[in-house]
Amino acid sequence: MMFQPATPKAAQRPLSELDFMDVYVRLDAPSTPHYRAGYNGVINLPDVDLPEEYSADAAALAAYLREHFTGIESAIDYRGTRLRATRLETGRGEIWAALRRVQDRPFPLEKLGVIPQLLPLLQDLGNRSGLILVCGASGQGKTSTVSSLLLRYLETYGGIGFTLEDPVEYNMEGRCGKNGYCYQTEIHEESDWGAMLKRALRWHPRYIAVGEIRTPDAANQVLRAATSGHTVLATMHAGSMEEALEGLLQLAEQELGPRALLLLAAGLTCVIYQAFSSSGLFTQFMMTELDNPGSPLRAMIRARRIGQTRTIADQQMAKLIQNEQIF
Repeated sequence: MMFQPATPKAAQRPLSELDFMDVYVRLDAPSTPHYRAGYNGVINLPDVDLPEEYSADAAALAAYLREHFTGIESAIDYRGTRLRATRLETGRGEIWAALRRVQDRPFPLEKLGVIPQLLPLLQDLGNRSGLILVCGASGQGKTSTVSSLLLRYLETYGGIGFTLEDPVEYNMEGRCGKNGYCYQTEIHEESDWGAMLKRALRWHPRYIAVGEIRTPDAANQVLRAATSGHTVLATMHAGSMEEALEGLLQLAEQELGPRALLLLAAGLTCVIYQAFSSSGLFTQFMMTELDNPGSPLRAMIRARRIGQTRTIADQQMAKLIQNEQIF
């Protein structure tokens, strides 16, 4: 019988060397981890089993999560890699953690993938007060855009920035540029969003970043802050700019009634919709005119003709592509 040498095990490597967007590990029993590769222009990224050479570090990660991660969502730092962790119990009783890789610091605006013509307009919004609403489906980079905008505004214009997140993802705490400073807070309960927004206002921030508008109280406080001299950056899950505006109104009206329309019309600065596509980041936007309460976009919102705002968005995008001044 011929001797067959044992196949050597693959040399073990840390997960930090793997190009992944999401990795999934089981916490209650041994199971093969699997992952999706980093974004490379492909929309539906394939899911494959984790290569053998990363198995030891994946097992160590699972052990770390079992000991330190007992909640539903959290941001963790694991051996130099920052991860957004979400815990789930399946219908069969299995307990898994989904971990999305995030950068330690937000990407520069120029690296987000928005069209170059839009960059100066986005930066100039940091000089205005009001609501900048970033919308899109889950996983389309809304938080990255808000974080990049906030960091740029603090570095460029200075002032105090205050974030409300669930969980905290990017590390912006502390000094940002020469004259900016950022305080980051983490929200654990749905009912805390509105209360924390009230507390944030007592810090007299120039900028407030809200991870997601989820509750009527939060919608109420966002609109109040946007109409009282603050620049508010917030995200909403929505399939279009119109859906985002309607969703925000429906939440705010539960607290404010018809007054929600007036506050949104007065406080809105910009709506941005974004989604990843095969050619990069697809972006749509519409902006209100500075110091013009009677502008068409504001008038449409006051009359609740949200569906008609698409014509304004199309006109503004056409002017931007043609390098014409929007206002």
